[in-house]
Amino acid sequence: MADTAKLERRRRARVRMQVKRSANGRPRLSVFRSNKYIYAQVIDDATGATVAAASSIEKDVKSGSNQSVASEIGKLVAKRAAEKGIKSVVFDRGPYLYHGRVKALADAAREGGLEF
Repeated sequence: MADTAKLERRRRARVRMQVKRSANGRPRLSVFRSNKYIYAQVIDDATGATVAAASSIEKDVKSGSNQSVASEIGKLVAKRAAEKGIKSVVFDRGPYLYHGRVKALADAAREGGLEF
């Protein structure tokens, strides 16, 4: 079990390093996926503050299939980021593959108006 956590930390660090290289001052759209929920937040790394966030744990999010909930979260975080004046972000998938729920969230965020 400890080996899995160690590998996950290494993957997350590798992806984060690549994201920070290509950021050019843009905020980062970070995704966390658990077995039950999915979370997304737009983080300004210059100040270390979360600008906008959305998660499937919120009351106003409809239940359904995992991918439909993830796409709803993507649209919601894009809407909240647009309200704060953010249009362009860098996508940080963390240690997760760009597939399934993570891809559904990213595609919905693009539909919602975020550029990455």
